Amino acid sequence: MDFWNKEIPGYMHERANLTRLVVFTAIFALVFINIYKPFDSGANKWYEVSDLMFFLFSSLIILTGLGVVIISRVLLYFRARRRAVTVGQYAAWIAAEIFFMALFYTLYTLLVNDGERDAWHTFKGLVTNTALVLLLPYTILHLYFSRVDKARRLRRIEEEKEETTGGPRGFSFRDEKGDTRLSVSRSGLLYIESSDNYVMIWYLNKDKATRFLLRNTLKALEEQLAGSDVLRCHRSYMVNFEHVKVIRRGKDGVYIELGIDKVPDIPVSKTYSERVVRWFTRYPDPS
Repeated sequence: MDFWNKEIPGYMHERANLTRLVVFTAIFALVFINIYKPFDSGANKWYEVSDLMFFLFSSLIILTGLGVVIISRVLLYFRARRRAVTVGQYAAWIAAEIFFMALFYTLYTLLVNDGERDAWHTFKGLVTNTALVLLLPYTILHLYFSRVDKARRLRRIEEEKEETTGGPRGFSFRDEKGDTRLSVSRSGLLYIESSDNYVMIWYLNKDKATRFLLRNTLKALEEQLAGSDVLRCHRSYMVNFEHVKVIRRGKDGVYIELGIDKVPDIPVSKTYSERVVRWFTRYPDPS
């Protein structure tokens, strides 16, 4: 019972995946009906036409019937945005798609044959064929979507691990939407500076200090980089200690010197000064 009450994965009602499902189902249905000839649709049963004309007629009919799927998936998209859709509800949703598509094809078959066929017998046969037309592509795509989603989540975990530890090669920086905007090697990152709702990431590019503006907060990056060599030293700055050469205490406060041309000294606030000095004295010589 718990299985049927379980929420379906988010990738099953993503807009892009719903579009792929409709398109793939339409293509599958066209191929299926022209090879297998279901729905009592042989040329001699619907129309006395050539194979080419039958393909054109069947394409129009199938695409019209798939309007049920299009409407259904649009409704599913908006339904899933408001509240969770369970496995049981999704199964009932698909059953309803099969029912209404089979009903559409039944009415069409009876219309073509001037009502000479038994409606109930025709409907039962069309339910089976409609289930094949929908369930086969649905199964294929859901397995594909699941595989892609697992690969995407694994890649995301690996990226987040690199973000929080620095990774073997460097740091990846994401914006507030979670999209990766910049990747910098461990030795390339200099410091990060807060700028309202943005941060400026300073890094070495061809031995010159270069900045990249990223829409995110310093606090969010501090959480991402926890456990790495990039430390908060001021409410507006984080510094990569691989480049710290000198910590200088003057009359106007404490400053960090990176020893890189045209890179200004970075202030250290009282809140972070003790932590910064302690870390620097224990940090290996970057040279």
